[in-house]
Amino acid sequence: MGTGTALATDPHVVSCTLAPRFEAVRTAREFARSTLQGWGLGELFDDVSLVASELVTNALRHALGAAEPARLPMQPGPRQAADAALPIRISLVHRAPQVVCAVSDPSSTGPVAREADFVAESGRGLHLVDSFSRSWGWHPLAGAGKVVWALFEAAPFERAPFEAASYEATSGSAAAGRHRRSA
Repeated sequence: MGTGTALATDPHVVSCTLAPRFEAVRTAREFARSTLQGWGLGELFDDVSLVASELVTNALRHALGAAEPARLPMQPGPRQAADAALPIRISLVHRAPQVVCAVSDPSSTGPVAREADFVAESGRGLHLVDSFSRSWGWHPLAGAGKVVWALFEAAPFERAPFEAASYEATSGSAAAGRHRRSA
C-alpha cells in the first residue's frame, strides 16, 4: 500500500496512517479497496474511494497548512519516536448495514463547503462528499485535530412508504436524504 501503515484490532474497524505526501490519496483508495473487498462490500468502492480521496486531499491541502506535503519525510526522522503517528489517518468502520469513512488530521479548524464556482479548479470536494455519502460531518479531537467522517449504506436504504412518497413529491427524487452534524 505504498505510504501507509494499516492497523486492525477489530476486523470491522480498520485504520491506515498516511504519510503527509500527495501519494497518500492513492494509498487511501487502495486501503479502501482492500478493506471493502475483505468485508464483501466491493460495490461501495466507487463512492467510498471518491469520498476518501476528497477528505485526504483536504487534509493535505488545508490541515497541514503551508507545509508542502511532497517534501515532507515519508518515515519518522531522528527527532521523532519510531512509533510516532503521522499526521493523517483514514479509518473505515463497518457496523452493518453502514460503513463510515473517517479521516483525522492535526488541524482543529472544521471543513467549510464553499459556494460552487463552475470555473474554479478546486472547491467542490465537500459537495462531492455530500453527494456520494448518506451524511457527513466533523468533530474536534481531544487536545488538537479533528476527524471528518462520511456515512454510507451497505444495503439499500429503505424508507417507510409514506416518507418515500412525501420525499419524492417534494424533491422529485427518491435518493436518501442528507444531513450534516458538526461540533
